[in-house]
Amino acid sequence: MTEKSSFDINPISNPVQTVAPTKEEQNMLRATEKITALYCRLSQEDSLDGESNSVTNQRRILESYAREKRFTNLTWFIDDGYSGTDFNRPGVQKLLTEVEADRVSTIIVKDLSRFSRNSAMAGMYINFTFVEHGVRFIAINDNFDTIDPNSIDNDFAGIRNWFNEFYARDTSRKIRAVNKAKGERVASD
Repeated sequence: MTEKSSFDINPISNPVQTVAPTKEEQNMLRATEKITALYCRLSQEDSLDGESNSVTNQRRILESYAREKRFTNLTWFIDDGYSGTDFNRPGVQKLLTEVEADRVSTIIVKDLSRFSRNSAMAGMYINFTFVEHGVRFIAINDNFDTIDPNSIDNDFAGIRNWFNEFYARDTSRKIRAVNKAKGERVASD
């Protein structure tokens, strides 16, 4: 009355059968194709002919960090001689185009002020646009990394961004005052 079950392996097998990769595997495959964006910026007030010393130093810091942390597909985006208060910079625009095309896994900058001195725009990109596109954002010297949203350093990012914006405005005011004083001196001579 009992039936015998057979657990024999089917001798006629198809060795070409494949299993579709899981969603996680597909995401991992796409992630390895994505770039790690290394972004450098220096304002026009500090620029030199050719690549400035500051950009050269930023490149060293970013490359050393990226290699030490084993980031791959490193790609440079550089704005040498551009203010951080404005996002109409060629390097940052190319970077944002890559982000919106979902070709960036991580963005690394020396500090938050290198990415932007506009606190509202910096917050919008870091907290919304980059999150929407699955981009990790790291500011090395500020110990800021979006992979750890509970970090105390991340809590202070908004305040740092505001101070970076204030610094740019204050510097601009001082430069205008010096230029005005120079103009008045020349006029009186």
